[in-house]
Amino acid sequence: MPNKLIVDCSTGITTEVELTAAEIAEREAGAAKLAAELTAKEAEAVANAAAKASANSKLKALGLTDAEISALSK
Repeated sequence: MPNKLIVDCSTGITTEVELTAAEIAEREAGAAKLAAELTAKEAEAVANAAAKASANSKLKALGLTDAEISALSK
């Protein structure tokens, strides 16, 4: 079973204690939530990059130069 350290700052005594089932479940839930958030952020970044590429290609199709397209995003 995983352990946690408990440090008593007033005495400097460090104690290693096994995690309870509830604490393990809480850590696993937190890890799952973090993984889901990271996946969502990655998906958002991919979608934004695709939208930017699509917009740039549409602007080029209208005859804008790279300099003009760059000026639009400032």
